[in-house]
Amino acid sequence: MENIKNSIYKIITASGTGTGFKVSTQDFLITNYHVVKGSKEVAVEDNNQNRYFAKVVMVNPEIDLAFLSVKELEPVKGKITIDPNNEVENRQKIYINGFPFGMPFTVTEGIVSSPNQPMSGHNYVQTDAAVNPGNSGGPMLNEKGILVGVTTSKFNEADNVGFGIKHTDVIKQINDFKFDDNKYRLKCNSCDNFIIEETEFCPSCGNSIDSSVFEEFEKSHFANFTEEALIQLGANPVLCRAGRDYWEFHQGSALVRIFTTNNDTYLFATSPLNNLPKNNLEELLIYLTSDKVNPYQLGIYDNKIYISYRTHLSDIYSEHKEEIRKNIINLALKADELDDYFKNTYNCEMSLESKSSTSIVSEIQESYSQNDETTSSQEQITETPIEKLKKLKELLELELITNEDYAKKKESILANL
Repeated sequence: MENIKNSIYKIITASGTGTGFKVSTQDFLITNYHVVKGSKEVAVEDNNQNRYFAKVVMVNPEIDLAFLSVKELEPVKGKITIDPNNEVENRQKIYINGFPFGMPFTVTEGIVSSPNQPMSGHNYVQTDAAVNPGNSGGPMLNEKGILVGVTTSKFNEADNVGFGIKHTDVIKQINDFKFDDNKYRLKCNSCDNFIIEETEFCPSCGNSIDSSVFEEFEKSHFANFTEEALIQLGANPVLCRAGRDYWEFHQGSALVRIFTTNNDTYLFATSPLNNLPKNNLEELLIYLTSDKVNPYQLGIYDNKIYISYRTHLSDIYSEHKEEIRKNIINLALKADELDDYFKNTYNCEMSLESKSSTSIVSEIQESYSQNDETTSSQEQITETPIEKLKKLKELLELELITNEDYAKKKESILANL
């Protein structure tokens, strides 16, 4: 199960977060329907905090499953295997994989309490492994990385009880789905017909259809206002959503958060910039209190420097709304400028939330690509064969090349020794 986590993704919608995953035989991602309910476009995030645009292409509310098409992730092959003959037994070990509460990837170990727990007309896998909000849609796996089920729910007032959609039910949904046009489809669980257009009854069997399945989540005025600012900033609002009336994205290296208070009184935009340095504190504090970034405020919380902007929510209805939108845009740009300034001027480390402009994946890809292009020129080769083999291995582990490509390139490197 060493590389399983590279096949598991955080699903981010305007309503919250969940988990999705990719199996070895399919290009699409699998998650729960309730995770993406009300959305036809969502964001998925990998373990390197890279976000990708996804389209919801299949939903089956009765089974609580949905499929997502992510064009950029189609070349990445999943490591999770499915086996219709896999036997799930009482007390066997099981692993819950996902992003509980939207936190980083975690794995929780437990046992199967019941492989066929009847509930709401279906049989589910029951487990004592910890299942929390955010785990929904993630894979339940055995020790070999074979799918046992898809985490779907937990009793609200019970501990150590979680449920998963059986792997056989998941495999049936996979086998029935034969489309690649990325259209949104509802599956009638009565006759297995796929429906594209909103309707009250299945055109194939007459089964009653909940038309709300075709409806998208209605955004608030604040959401429309904020997402217009994000578009002007050049960001995709879908990729920035982190919950209801809450957005989180990286502008360069700086993490920017935009949200409203619980009582819908204020609009906030803020960014954690840098950690306080070990020295030069006096000069830094003079700068922080000099009011050089008006209309924004610089502050310190928990030994971390923040830049923030606040305005009353009613102001976005006033004649100043365009000025406020501009201030939101410029805060993101200013945050990306200031974290470098504090690092270079006052030796402040970047905050934990900061993101390198180049991910480790792209670094490895670029480095190996450069090696490939310069192999014929001995003067330009700066890496040893051992270093090349190490980076080649990293590409394989990150699922950026196939086993076949790995074997060919490894043979080529060894042949040049």
